[in-house]
Amino acid sequence: MTITKAHSIFEKLVSKTTKKSELKVYTKFLHILSKLQSRNFSEEEIQAIEKELDSLALESNHRSSKRQYTKALSKFETYLKDTFSLTTAGYYTGLGMALGMCFGVAGGSLIDRTIGTSSGLALGMLIGLCIGHYMDSQAKIAGNML
Repeated sequence: MTITKAHSIFEKLVSKTTKKSELKVYTKFLHILSKLQSRNFSEEEIQAIEKELDSLALESNHRSSKRQYTKALSKFETYLKDTFSLTTAGYYTGLGMALGMCFGVAGGSLIDRTIGTSSGLALGMLIGLCIGHYMDSQAKIAGNML
């Protein structure tokens, strides 16, 4: 499936839906596809992306379309990250905050049991947010952000 065909499929889905959650998934897919169209890829890279789009089975109609497209979006984002080092905006920020929360709770509970967990959580999130934002800016500078 070509990138243009996948883009037209999601444009049709956006025009048909009224649910906010579905609209969010479809517009995110549209954003990624439009950014991919504007990038300069070699023929082999374009064929690899189109092969991945084929494997996502975007044209099949399932009962739970939101669930299917959410899984497809996640799989496609992972493919782009692993193959071309392309990430979406805020990818590292979200990852940094999640890891910061985990390490913050663990570190806070080791330091002080009474107030340490909540303050460790906040501190961990703040540090993760800063690191993630820095990594997002580095990806944007390198041209690896969609």
